[in-house]
Amino acid sequence: MNEFFSTNLGVAVILLAQTLVVVGFVMISLLFLVYGDRKIWAAVQMRRGPNVVGPFGMLQSVADALKYVFKEIVIPAGADRPVFILAPLVSFVLAMLAWAVIPFNSTWVLADINVALLFVFAVSSLEVYGVIMGGWASNSKYPFLGSLRSAAQMISYEVSMGLIIIGVIISTGSMNFGDIVAAQNGNLGFFNWYFIPHFPMVFLFFISALAETNRPPFDLPEAESELVAGYQVEYSSTPFLLFMAGEYIAIFLMCALITLLFFGGWTSPLPFLADGPVWMVGKMAIFFFLIAMVKALVPRYRYDQLMRLGWKVFLPFSLVWVVFVAFAAKFGWFWGLFARWTVGG
Repeated sequence: MNEFFSTNLGVAVILLAQTLVVVGFVMISLLFLVYGDRKIWAAVQMRRGPNVVGPFGMLQSVADALKYVFKEIVIPAGADRPVFILAPLVSFVLAMLAWAVIPFNSTWVLADINVALLFVFAVSSLEVYGVIMGGWASNSKYPFLGSLRSAAQMISYEVSMGLIIIGVIISTGSMNFGDIVAAQNGNLGFFNWYFIPHFPMVFLFFISALAETNRPPFDLPEAESELVAGYQVEYSSTPFLLFMAGEYIAIFLMCALITLLFFGGWTSPLPFLADGPVWMVGKMAIFFFLIAMVKALVPRYRYDQLMRLGWKVFLPFSLVWVVFVAFAAKFGWFWGLFARWTVGG
């Protein structure tokens, strides 16, 4: 058996099994994310939320998914059929692809590459193409306007997110997630995590993640009262399900990035507790809870307010922060909090 796994076919079988494990974890998590999102929103509004299908309504997401799968796929007569069908697949596949480099432990990662952070940022930047393709292929002004708004929004907040990530890279000296987590591991527990030296950037990254994934209060491309669901307005059945699944997968990915970059990844908050993937998943769940609470509590922004916030507030502040972190790391300010280069080399 060991000889088989040493062959090319054996290696391919191992990679396929590992890929299925990652995909299975993300898809199962997706069902609970949708359920939790609806339950949290209902609790804030003093409603019950899903409570019929399955115990405590936990199978409601499965029922909704089956409903979409068995519905008829309606394609408008004037739509560009190949692009119309390809758009939701692009959104879903790109959102899933980024999980290939997300580690849950020092060894629990599908692809442990040295430029993992750059890979995630590059893949997430490509997700805007799925939105643009969906709006253009529908051959209708409403989804086209929604796709343009979404493209401008996603590109705007990717700039500030990239600058925030550069600050973490400067502190660590590496773009590998394992090195970034190792740089936050120490005898002081959560006091070693990057959310302390990079404290202002945690809030900027969290808000930018909301805008990047079109989550409330920045869900302007899907604003029902303005654009009748935006770029998704002509979609139904499984293609619409793929768009929605890709959006939630991207949201969960942002929770993983916040955990890895600022909150120690799989390391425990207290030195005497063992590290492990349970901490990683638990922290991701906490951040998704915060994202769901923002959806329930914060009113929607106007589009001009959204763009002003990204270009006139977040961009200058994150740019100044990169310069500050560079000087602090170079000259060892603040007892070396910003310089942990021994991990990255």
